[in-house]
Amino acid sequence: MLSLVIPIYNEIYLINELVSRIVKAIELFTTDYEIIFVDDGSTDGSLPALLSFYQENEHIKVLCLSKNFGHQPAFTAGLEYSKGDIIAMMDGDLQDPPELLADMFRKIQADGFDIVSGKRTGRKGKSPRNLYTWMFHLLFGSVAGLINIENTGNYSMMTRDALNAMLSMKEKNRYLPGLRSFIGYKHGFVEYIRDDRYNGKSKMSFYKLMILATDAIFAFSRFPIRFCMILGMMGTIVFMVAGMYVLIAKIFGFAIIGWSSTLLSIYFLGSVQLIFMGIVGEYVYRIYKESQNRPLYFVKKFHSRQID
Repeated sequence: MLSLVIPIYNEIYLINELVSRIVKAIELFTTDYEIIFVDDGSTDGSLPALLSFYQENEHIKVLCLSKNFGHQPAFTAGLEYSKGDIIAMMDGDLQDPPELLADMFRKIQADGFDIVSGKRTGRKGKSPRNLYTWMFHLLFGSVAGLINIENTGNYSMMTRDALNAMLSMKEKNRYLPGLRSFIGYKHGFVEYIRDDRYNGKSKMSFYKLMILATDAIFAFSRFPIRFCMILGMMGTIVFMVAGMYVLIAKIFGFAIIGWSSTLLSIYFLGSVQLIFMGIVGEYVYRIYKESQNRPLYFVKKFHSRQID
């Protein structure tokens, strides 16, 4: 049985096309499947539209969260409610073509892969988001120490054993592509060029993308702490060189009296301390979130016509 998990947040303008293409793509290679749409607190007509498809197709299920918990918690909710032997996850904006699900399914069934990820070889259209995403993957791939992560996102398929391993990690600040890579297992890829959005505006603003990138880097890399150490060492060297310059300037009488020592020390110590406090604060905040141990999401209702 195949389970496909798709989070939805205010996507009323593309739900018809999304459901049509997904059902058509899946039924080309299997009739034993479930599609779990996770309504992440939508405020437009997305939920009524999903429920109308749920009434028409017994393979469709709708998991309604009590509010908007965010992209990664919504994915986690759908994955935890899935019943399939093979589980796929896909964004709901149609930038990842559902027609590739057949290739992913074949690689797991015939080629023996435990995880198959969609690997982006390019992106259609020109947008600042494409540049931001490319920069993030370049940075994350170099500092995270993970394999099978470059240019991959949420679009993927995995076996039940691989999913159970991924769900066994309970951290609150989640980056699922990183967790998927961290667990190991035999990992394959399906390459594709990512489409533009079919309709509507992206729900991942630049701010949300930055938060997701921050969560990913802090969760899987020692880079921020090492950055502090490197910056501190560089600052110390610069400060020593500047101090030698000030000393020489005073000896030869061309230093501005009172300016050098005061401003140099204030700017250097102040900027370094602020950077260090910000990075340490990020770690303290994450420790605090873990110690709270709050649930990632709350389910308002699960619409399912199938007998599990």
